[in-house]
Amino acid sequence: MIQIADTIISEDIIENDFVCNLNACKGACCIEGDAGAPVDENELEIMEQIYPAVAPYLTEEGRAAIDAQGVYIKGSDGEWETPLINGGECAYVIRNEKGWALCAIEQAYNDKKIGWKKPISCHLYPIRLQEYTSFTAANYHRWHPICDDACTLGKELQVPIYKFVKEALIRKFGSQWYEELELIAAHLKEKKERNKIVKIFFALSRKSCIFVK
Repeated sequence: MIQIADTIISEDIIENDFVCNLNACKGACCIEGDAGAPVDENELEIMEQIYPAVAPYLTEEGRAAIDAQGVYIKGSDGEWETPLINGGECAYVIRNEKGWALCAIEQAYNDKKIGWKKPISCHLYPIRLQEYTSFTAANYHRWHPICDDACTLGKELQVPIYKFVKEALIRKFGSQWYEELELIAAHLKEKKERNKIVKIFFALSRKSCIFVK
């Protein structure tokens, strides 16, 4: 585990690769599951304020779900989340011409209708945050098989999770926090490479392939 200020970060975020592959998953993370996207308490007022600008992007079913439940709801775990359509996909889901599931809030943001991209939980994914009394935990949320293709593409492109969600991490914790994370990641990578070289050296030594005086 890594600590930066009052944040505890899993090393999985540095050691694992990830790049969303919409060609493969078609936005399944917005559809699958039995709960909406987590919404921070400090985002509730924002959700209320932006809804009039987001509503025109929504499907008829999405608007009906929000009219019936609200722009956010309290989930079974007592935490705030986005409402679902008949217990299925997120009420804010829309689809493009290819049938991929997209976020209406993000589309409104891209069209410069609002100045807020989407809930930080969505922006940070596959990182999930857990708030505790004295610190925030940042962990890698593995979602098999939904995100298997994202893991594969991440490895092909050699993009670790913390780089994939750089914008979201800076949005949440600030640029100085992220710069510190980058330094730690570089140090861990260098240390890992040194250990690998040492292991190879001793393996070759045991096989008498090299000799040390």
